[in-house]
Amino acid sequence: MEEVQKSIAHQIGGVQNDALRFGLQGVKSDIVGSHPLQSSQESANRINEAMKKQCLVNLYGTAFPLKMDLDRQILSRFQRPPGAIPSSMLGLEAYTGSLDDFGFEDYLNDPRESETSRPLDMHHGMEVRLGLSKGPVCPSFM
Repeated sequence: MEEVQKSIAHQIGGVQNDALRFGLQGVKSDIVGSHPLQSSQESANRINEAMKKQCLVNLYGTAFPLKMDLDRQILSRFQRPPGAIPSSMLGLEAYTGSLDDFGFEDYLNDPRESETSRPLDMHHGMEVRLGLSKGPVCPSFM
């Protein structure tokens, strides 16, 4: 059997080492995976989507699910520029039917309203969107 070498990717000056701009990185989030219930819910959602696609293929033919995927891709790209008002993705939510879902983000506090949240840097957000800089569009917390 061939032994595969495991190496740690280093980015000098990239996302991982930019502590002044993005704050200190936590090790726990890199080691610990998501909650088991969350992973099972995501897999159930994937299975449900595959079953819906198969039903649409059986009813309307193969072109209809492809058109739906194309519409979903178009609606997922439509966003506001980074700034004070976040993009709501209302068109995508209406298209996928997730407007009817009542998730945890609907009854828990919005993370952007937290006291530890950083103010948005619009210049950095546009640099990331245009591919001039690396990193997340907006850093999450201090």
